[in-house]
Amino acid sequence: MTAFLKLIRIQNLLIVAATQYLMRFAIIEPILGVNNFELQMSEFDFLILVLSTVFLTAAGYVINDYFDTRTDSMNRPEEVVVGKSIERRTAMTLHVVLNILGIIGGFYVSYKIGLYQLGVIFIIVSGLLWYYSTTYKRQFLIGNLLVAMLTALVPLMTILYEMPLLNKAYKDILLANHANFNHIFFWVAGFSFFAFMTTLAREIIKDTEDFEGDSAYGRNTVPIILGIRWTKVIIISLLVITLIALIIVYFKYLVGLPTLLYGTLTVLIPLLIEIYLIFKADDKNDYRFASNLLKFIMLAGILYSIVACCIFKSL
Repeated sequence: MTAFLKLIRIQNLLIVAATQYLMRFAIIEPILGVNNFELQMSEFDFLILVLSTVFLTAAGYVINDYFDTRTDSMNRPEEVVVGKSIERRTAMTLHVVLNILGIIGGFYVSYKIGLYQLGVIFIIVSGLLWYYSTTYKRQFLIGNLLVAMLTALVPLMTILYEMPLLNKAYKDILLANHANFNHIFFWVAGFSFFAFMTTLAREIIKDTEDFEGDSAYGRNTVPIILGIRWTKVIIISLLVITLIALIIVYFKYLVGLPTLLYGTLTVLIPLLIEIYLIFKADDKNDYRFASNLLKFIMLAGILYSIVACCIFKSL
């Protein structure tokens, strides 16, 4: 059981599920409540949406480990599960089962909101995760961008599936008042942007950490193609852009003591530390520490939704 949980990255799956529930109950619901609107998707249907997302994510982890056994044996030998604790055939079967469950759940929820076409998203995601493991992650920057985009899609799915139901339920009110729910979309999109930027930076950091193994197996990652120096420039640039974007959003939309204190202590200062760590990084351990710190920053950014929820409920 321990090997199975390690293979599907149970801690990451819990973060995926928590992210979607936080978007629903800490962002979307409180903003709707300000105007006396209510969520329209049933709790059961939303649970299926979350489980479908989790299943596809888990399938992605399984197939990634399946094809990465050799490089992981060099880069992270202590983390190798496929071929040791779990047979390769078992891992492939698990991958197929998780994908089927994720796609079926995705089409079910899409049908329930009246847009069964959206189910295609789950097929596309499943295919992209397969090609990421077999091809894209070995190509310059493409794999990094793909992982970042799929990570950004996690919070975005909550509003993507809620919005059609909201528009249908409150159509007359929206038309009468020339209103829409775009402000809720932009709130969730802000979290998606943060997830995209930090994930992209972290993926490149992890590639730098794995430089030795990736080089040995002929991968064309950013540090291998551009060298460590320029890779550092790219990572720091991504972090600086994220930092500037957060500051702009704060002064334009979020001015307030709770946001200032939380953001400064858990995101801004750690981001500055992260930039310094990347600048000074010299070996695998330095990049691993920087990667773990950035993961904390990503989690802190998502948890800001709780602070935002308290602010909305005080209005």
